[in-house]
Amino acid sequence: MSCEKKIDLKNFSQDQLVEYVESLGQSSFRGKQIMGWLYRPEITEFSQMTDLAKTFRRLLEEKCCFSRFTDPLIERAADGCIKFGFHLDDTNIVESVLIPEPERNTLCISSQVGCAMKCTFCLTGTMGFSRNLSPAEIVNQVCGVRDFLLREPEDDLIGPASITNVVFMGMGEPLNNLDNVLTSIAIMTDPRGLNLAERRITVSTCGIAPKLKELGRKSSVNLAISLHAVDDRTRNELMPVNRTYPLETLLAACRNFPMPKRKRIMFEYILLKNINDSDSDARTLARILRKIPCKINLLPYNESPQLPYRSPDGERILAFQEILRKAHYSVFIRNSRGSDISAACGQLAGKRKIG
Repeated sequence: MSCEKKIDLKNFSQDQLVEYVESLGQSSFRGKQIMGWLYRPEITEFSQMTDLAKTFRRLLEEKCCFSRFTDPLIERAADGCIKFGFHLDDTNIVESVLIPEPERNTLCISSQVGCAMKCTFCLTGTMGFSRNLSPAEIVNQVCGVRDFLLREPEDDLIGPASITNVVFMGMGEPLNNLDNVLTSIAIMTDPRGLNLAERRITVSTCGIAPKLKELGRKSSVNLAISLHAVDDRTRNELMPVNRTYPLETLLAACRNFPMPKRKRIMFEYILLKNINDSDSDARTLARILRKIPCKINLLPYNESPQLPYRSPDGERILAFQEILRKAHYSVFIRNSRGSDISAACGQLAGKRKIG
C-alpha cells in the first residue's frame, strides 16, 4: 500500500479533502469529486478520475496518492470466519476478522498496532503497543475485505457480497486513537465514501472515561463498554485501566453519554470461571447498571494456553444470564466465532513485524 512520502488522500474526510484541494487553488467541489472516486473498488490511479482536468490529475499524481491493502494474509475458520492480516508500510501487520451470517457481514477492525491496555485475559494485550493506525489504515481494512468479497465466488459466500456492519473490536483501544477513529468513521459513513449507516458501526472501549463524551458528541455510532468486573478490586486485576478510571468514574461517564432516545449502550462482560461469574456478581452487575439505558453481552471466555483463565460451564453461564433477565435487562450470550484460527474475541495477536 506504499505511498512513499506523498500525501495519502484516504487520510482525509470529505471536509478535510475539500480544504486540501482549496489549498491547491481548486474549487471546493473538486474535493467532493475526488471523494466520489477514492472508494470505488476498481479505481487505482488518478488517471481514472475522468471528470477532473488532466492538469489537475497530474498535480495530484505528483503530490498525492491513495493507498490500498493488497495480498493480505488469509486464514479461514471452520465456522466461516475469515481473519485478514494486512501489511503496513513499516512492516507491521494489523488484523481484521470477517464474521459472516446469512443476512449480514460484520467486520471487526483494528485501530492500533498492538494495545497498551494490558488486560490480563487478552492475547492482544501481550503484544504491547506499537503505534496508532492512520485513518487510511483503518478504512483500508474495510476496503480490503470489501474487495475480497467482490472477488469471492458467489457460491462460497455465507453472507452478502458486501460489508454491512463494522465493529471497532480488533487490536487496540479506539478511544486512545480517537481523532483518527472519528475521521475513519466520517469516511465510512459518507455517501461518497463507504456509505455505511452510523447505526451499523460500533466502537468498543475498555473505559477511557474522559473520551466518551467527545465520541458521543461527534458521532452517533453505537457504544460498547468492555466491563468484565463489578468491583474495583477485581477490575484492577483484570484491566489496569481501572486504576486510572475506576468503575464509578466509568459508569458516571456512561450515565452522561450523549445518546439518542431508544438507543442503548452495550456492556460486554467476559465470564471467567471463579473470578467474576458468581450469582453475587450477577446481582451486583444488575445494580450498578441501573439508570443506564443498556443491554448486556455475556461472552464465555475464549481459552488460550498462554493465559491462566478458564470459561465457566454452560449451566453457570445460563444461571448468570437468568439473574440479569429477572432484573429486566436484555441479555445475550455471544457464542465464540473463529477460535480455531485465533480470530475470536481477545485472540488477535498478529506479528508486529513481518518475519
